[in-house]
Amino acid sequence: MPHKRRICAPAWSGLLAAAVVFVTSSCAQPGAAPQSPRRTPITASGFVDSGPVPFQDITKAAGLSGWKHTMGNADKRLIIDTNGSGVGLIDYDNDGWLDIYMVNGSTFNAMDGKEAPPHAALFHNNHDGTFTDVAVKAGVTNDRWGFGVAVADYDNDGWPDMLVTNWGKNRLYHNNHDDTFTDVAEKAGVALGNWSDGATWGDYDGDGRLDLFISGYVHFDRDNLPYEHTKATGFSYCEFRGEPVMCGPKNLEGEPDHLLLNNGDGTFKDVSAKAGVADSANKYYGITPVFVDVNNDGKPDLVVANDSTLSYLYLNRGDGTFEDASYGTGFGLNEDGREVAAMGVAVGDYMNDGLLDFAISDFSDESKLLFRNQGKGGFSEVSMRSGIGKVSIPFLGWGDGFLDYDNDGWLDLMFINGHIYPAADRLDWGTSYAQRSLLFQNEHNGSFTEVPPVKGTALAELITGRGAAFGDLFNDGKIDVVISQMDGPPVLLRDINPDHHHWVELKLIGGAKSPRDAVGATTYLTANGTRQRQDVISGGSYISTNDPRLHFGLGDATDPGSAEIHWPSGAKETVKLPAVDRIYTITEGKGITYSLCAGKPCAGSASTGSKQ
Repeated sequence: MPHKRRICAPAWSGLLAAAVVFVTSSCAQPGAAPQSPRRTPITASGFVDSGPVPFQDITKAAGLSGWKHTMGNADKRLIIDTNGSGVGLIDYDNDGWLDIYMVNGSTFNAMDGKEAPPHAALFHNNHDGTFTDVAVKAGVTNDRWGFGVAVADYDNDGWPDMLVTNWGKNRLYHNNHDDTFTDVAEKAGVALGNWSDGATWGDYDGDGRLDLFISGYVHFDRDNLPYEHTKATGFSYCEFRGEPVMCGPKNLEGEPDHLLLNNGDGTFKDVSAKAGVADSANKYYGITPVFVDVNNDGKPDLVVANDSTLSYLYLNRGDGTFEDASYGTGFGLNEDGREVAAMGVAVGDYMNDGLLDFAISDFSDESKLLFRNQGKGGFSEVSMRSGIGKVSIPFLGWGDGFLDYDNDGWLDLMFINGHIYPAADRLDWGTSYAQRSLLFQNEHNGSFTEVPPVKGTALAELITGRGAAFGDLFNDGKIDVVISQMDGPPVLLRDINPDHHHWVELKLIGGAKSPRDAVGATTYLTANGTRQRQDVISGGSYISTNDPRLHFGLGDATDPGSAEIHWPSGAKETVKLPAVDRIYTITEGKGITYSLCAGKPCAGSASTGSKQ
């Protein structure tokens, strides 16, 4: 039997609940003076009396507070109890307003039929600031142990579908065009099994059809549960700073990843090994994957945030295979050259230099990662230099996103946080179980400044955050945030920043040789003296899906400029935008075909174009 070590050193875990002994924060000597009373950690404090209030919590007023997320037992002694679920923003009925899909977890009793299973929620947007849960009517309750959701129109019929990842078999909800969905995962060949965590859609082979990548996390065997001192954990002790905790993912068997080629007939073919992205040898603990064009060659590459191991950056060779560039580009490790517990992936050009950067959330005791794209195939991890590093160290991050919350034309950055060990509230670890979110304002020079949490406002709320999705839920040009909270109701933060800046949003519709929903398109907007970049992405944050429409803040500019669109087909198109503060639908080869003003069709728009 292994023996329990006690190491006297600064706490620095670098792992998400690794099934090994963690270092402790101090070594108390016999007869030492008693410790001073525990102080409130910064993750649950740091509030100011006054200041800017960019978000308002409208969960109850919006009608979301009656739904509850459920995941495993309250003691959180198994890894499956702790990771939480994602959020999907989807306009499922094509009415021009985003709806909300909340993935739910489950319990062993529910899986065994001993109690009613927790339902997922599909909140229909009522266009008046409220939402109604229609999941039962729509047929998307899942009723399995759910984790992630990726939204896209995989069959190019003009209606968004949803891939929901589970422990057990996945769901592929095909949109029936009548406010209902049908699960076609088995027929399509994407049900898989065991623990699928995140998913992303992208047309990696350029045939105009969206393919699917699903990350495998831990091989979780109900008949061989990974408690400490068991065969499943190699008979290890599982501790964090001397406290017994759940085991994993270290010392547990991982699950391979899956790349599924869209055959164009409603079925998919597993081409993971052929493409070089199966991860069957390492079986790293895959969490959040994202298809996006990293090196500006017009082909979607693949990023995979892995827990407690190297994260992957696969560059698309254009011949059906990928090059593993994780080490060579500097993407796979942090600034110190170490592996981290990567969870969420934010994608955006925060420097406005035309190059995609990445922010990655990870465990407490580590700075959250910020990878600046240096061009020519290289990244620099700049969290400390940028100003987000030191502030973020005590927080345990999950959902994250680049968002221009103040519409000044520069992407800001937000992290949603929450610990995995309930003992954090009992022990003096310098952190807490429920944590406040972090919002960093872009200073336009490569650095960020934390927006201080004002007492009694949304940024000062303590939540057990997990998945998060970012988007304009009210068609007002402001980016709102929907958060999945462990074992609690969702949290809806409405962007109420008092700026009077202008903005535009673009909904892209692909032509015959592009995916219909234009996933994979890149758009550069030149306005107000800057050139911004936005990409249409399915997946990201923490196993979630954001608003597919592209949002551009314009500052005080009244001329929205021109949009240079690089379509997935390879075609390029420049469209002059006629006015600010509108949501434009742009169809490949046809220009602007529809527009919304203050949430309603602009004058002449309804009769001359279509919103889909």
